[in-house]
Amino acid sequence: MNVTFGRRFWITTTAIIVLFALFFVGRNMMHVWQLKGEISALEHEEAHYRTRISEDSALVEQLRYDDYLEAYAREQFRMQRPEEKVYIVE
Repeated sequence: MNVTFGRRFWITTTAIIVLFALFFVGRNMMHVWQLKGEISALEHEEAHYRTRISEDSALVEQLRYDDYLEAYAREQFRMQRPEEKVYIVE
């Protein structure tokens, strides 16, 4: 028994294979784009926190001195000495 496959069969088979390949590649490409977006967001977040860490480190260095510590406590927490009146002007 001799089975011959015609031109239509090969075109249909090739089209089906190409469609499946495009479907899987397309899904993978969408996943790659999502991951790149997440990586970008995390890199921005990392830069923000690195900046904040450097600012806090500078503040910690300044707070080692009693004069600055007292001024910082007065400004940020509105602390005062006993028998002292503080007027807040904003």
